[in-house]
Amino acid sequence: MKNLWMKLLPVVFVVAFASCKDGATNKNVDKVFQHPALKGLTEQIDKNPKDATLYYQRGKALHGLEMDSLALNDFKLAISLDSSKAQYFSAVGDLMFEHKDIAGSLPWLEHAIKINPKDASAHLKLAKLFFYTKDYTKAFAEINTVLRQDVYNPEGYFLKGMIYKDLNDTARAISGFQTAVQVAPDYRDAMVQLGLMYSMKKDVLALQYFDNAYKLDSTDVTPLFAKGVFYQNMNDFETAKQQYSKAIMSDRDFTNAYINMGYILLQQDSLEKAKRQFDLVTQLQPDDAEAYYNRGLCNELMGNKTEAVKDYEQALVFAKNYREPAEGLKRLKK
Repeated sequence: MKNLWMKLLPVVFVVAFASCKDGATNKNVDKVFQHPALKGLTEQIDKNPKDATLYYQRGKALHGLEMDSLALNDFKLAISLDSSKAQYFSAVGDLMFEHKDIAGSLPWLEHAIKINPKDASAHLKLAKLFFYTKDYTKAFAEINTVLRQDVYNPEGYFLKGMIYKDLNDTARAISGFQTAVQVAPDYRDAMVQLGLMYSMKKDVLALQYFDNAYKLDSTDVTPLFAKGVFYQNMNDFETAKQQYSKAIMSDRDFTNAYINMGYILLQQDSLEKAKRQFDLVTQLQPDDAEAYYNRGLCNELMGNKTEAVKDYEQALVFAKNYREPAEGLKRLKK
């Protein structure tokens, strides 16, 4: 079964555009800054080129538009103009961490805390970094620093829940997530995590948390998919398929729902229908090795040996150590 949570993909930052002398590149950057979310800030920067706050604000806007190389450049420009603001250093560290530059992000976050030891945001970002590297003692230390300052900080409790979940301490994980929701009733991520924790216990309370999370943001169909996984694990395949169908109707690109729908159809011997689900995934995500393997399995079971071999070989192109398609090829090439 596909992992419920998508892994972040590493992104390499390009060289800061401000130092680029290439005319064509500068024209492209100028065009970007005409975006409605950026144009006003850019005009203010043109009038006040030494105002660090404006670069910081535009950096945040660029990050919101997923233009992170330009955002990083603006954050660093803000620092070059005013190195007394902790939030500027924190922004650089946070952006680097998002792109998995762990070593690069650490000194920026530490410098933010040096400037402002009470910067809760920087402490929590450091906690996330230590959680990612599984240095739980340091992560707890950063979280507790924040909670001593503000006992009602929901993110602190949420991060504690995530650490306890990683440590397989279900009771404390649930307690952390529940406290986060108690102090911030609209804390959606905590609701989803509570749903996942109760799903592992096969407790129907999970469904309530998933429903509440979906009500808060119906553009993200993860809770619908999670409900499908819950029913699938309970062997209620028809209800699971209904949830996956709802997820697909709301988000045609949510490939996990197609994959799990295909699994169920495969178990129900609906090979043509199952194959269609995996085929859709290969169209939406052409480098999905799992989809090629499962389509290959359908082809093998249907007697389409040539097509099965092609699918298994394609799966191995994208995941060379994938055991199942390799075994499939051995079966078919005897």
